[in-house]
Amino acid sequence: MSTKTKINSQIFQDSNNIYYPNNELEVSELIKEFYKLDSPTEIVGTNSKNYIGNKTQSANTTSLSKLSGIVDYKPEELYIKVKACTPIIEIEKKLEEYNQELAFETIDFGYIEDGKSNKGTVAGYLSCNYAGSRRFKVGSVRDHILGFRGINGKGEIIKSGGTVVKNVTGYDLSKLITGSFGTLVALTEITLKVLPKKDASNTVVIYINEPDKIFELFDKLSGSSSEISGATYIPEEKNNDFITNKHNIFKFNDLKSGVSFLAFRVEGDKISIDEKVKILKKELNLNELDFSILDVYQSEPFWKKVNNLELFEKTKNNVLRLVIPPSHGSKLIKYLENKHKYYVDWCGSLFWIEVQKKKEQKIKELKKIARDCGGYLTVIKTSSDYDYGEPVFMVDDIRLMISKKVKISFDPKRILNPGKMYRGV
Repeated sequence: MSTKTKINSQIFQDSNNIYYPNNELEVSELIKEFYKLDSPTEIVGTNSKNYIGNKTQSANTTSLSKLSGIVDYKPEELYIKVKACTPIIEIEKKLEEYNQELAFETIDFGYIEDGKSNKGTVAGYLSCNYAGSRRFKVGSVRDHILGFRGINGKGEIIKSGGTVVKNVTGYDLSKLITGSFGTLVALTEITLKVLPKKDASNTVVIYINEPDKIFELFDKLSGSSSEISGATYIPEEKNNDFITNKHNIFKFNDLKSGVSFLAFRVEGDKISIDEKVKILKKELNLNELDFSILDVYQSEPFWKKVNNLELFEKTKNNVLRLVIPPSHGSKLIKYLENKHKYYVDWCGSLFWIEVQKKKEQKIKELKKIARDCGGYLTVIKTSSDYDYGEPVFMVDDIRLMISKKVKISFDPKRILNPGKMYRGV
């Protein structure tokens, strides 16, 4: 079908030059036309994470929102195959029927954008590779993608992986595609690993604010045999330049939310949880500390609020995601104290940081800290006046060179999301 015919077809295009292919074949034909015309296109789903990254350098938009639905689900085989733009919430509801859950923990960016839940689609998760608090124990999104189908920049249909956990034949393209923000492939179908759902969880909260002691606890937790599945530090809010909402968000009967605290999660059945908590009390010398325990009815919503980034709800400021080795964490906390709003996740590895508008010099300083510590930083949400003088994605020269070569191999004419991650790529 010619481009002119597509422009006149309501199936393919609306008045805003947005194309809506109905299936994989139509996606392929559309991108082939773009390839022939050297006409780049932005690839979008439901736009739940579209604000992350640079504005794409393209006049066309291809929406994959019609590619939605569960293709195949085998609870006994621990996998689910879905079309790329199937909402995560729809997948979670289906898995709930069989007491199963996704192998990675989801994170919800809806709250920082407009104050309400919007987890988006499975393709959005794969494209970004962002996972929640359980990440430091079970891995990220890329670790649980069994396979995918998609369209490269030439319009060719490609596929990788299979439908069983032990399938490792050939090169695992899933790990390459994951985190590429739609710059390599327009995803059409994804196969995910699933697991039995945890019976329950308890959360132990320790009231503490000394950076060195906080990371001593993180170190003990990460090395414990008691299978901690989440560990976060949320400081007291002292800077009035930011919205102070911690007390209201983390308002639970057994939690003193007005002060700084470290919280960690233990999952399993009631007997195993009780035994793990008993062991951890000894390992951490909890009887010498001020602590409390959140039961399952408080624990589950607590971690949802952590993964929803509700502390930054509706913020107009910049939100940064900074990952460093935990050994440098106490130094970073000392730098951030009273300067920025922040909290720590992944047992000390992940910092979520809010930086005020017109403070791009502060972002530059944080990038230097991340680089010096062997980590990296991404600006997840930019303020309305962000001038992009500081790149959104942090990358060194070697990785940028590799990214350019990979881009050429999948998308030689830069048809798919050009400039989304790095200018000129």
